[in-house]
Amino acid sequence: MSASQTSSQHGVAPNFWDRNIMPRLITFCCSQPAVAKARGRIVPRAHGDVLELGCGGGINLDHYDRARVTALSGVDPSPQLLDTARAKARARGFEADFRPGMAESLPFADASFDTVLTTFTLCSVQDPKAVLSEMRRVLRPGGTILFLEHGAAPDSGPARWQQRIEPMWKKIAGGCHLTRPVSDSFRARGFHLSNCHSQYMPKTPRFLGWLEMGEARA
Repeated sequence: MSASQTSSQHGVAPNFWDRNIMPRLITFCCSQPAVAKARGRIVPRAHGDVLELGCGGGINLDHYDRARVTALSGVDPSPQLLDTARAKARARGFEADFRPGMAESLPFADASFDTVLTTFTLCSVQDPKAVLSEMRRVLRPGGTILFLEHGAAPDSGPARWQQRIEPMWKKIAGGCHLTRPVSDSFRARGFHLSNCHSQYMPKTPRFLGWLEMGEARA
């Protein structure tokens, strides 16, 4: 759930929430043990020249298989989270090209990457269709999108709670949506999916905990 949207009106100075609270909230939520375990299942699959969407915070840096990654690039709209990611990359001896930017308009040339990784990012982008098109554009022929995202629950009970809570949730969680489909969005844009897995995260409210992960190819 990257900070790709301007948050809300909290009765405080403009953007105070986005500058000071949101980066800490996102880093905390996205570093919980159940989330880290899921990251450990998908991130090590990245290979070659890798682009990470929503790289801010550098949370995935602990999970890459360094022997498989030739070069690492990333984009994130949050300056605060980017600063954290760059510092973490330097501390781990990782040469990473992390740039400010939006996933809807990636600052990279066509066919630049073997792998595009998105983890807990599609929930908060402004235009998911544009993001999927951009991922396809920057992928090399035969390239792979790796995704780990939370989204619309398949069961009616959690789905109803998602619909009720989403308007408030978006305001406090950087524009994060609870009701967006994940795998179906890739299929609708013509991607072929493989090695997929879905589940509710343990010890997590079901309206927040539906995860889908897998590989997508054009």
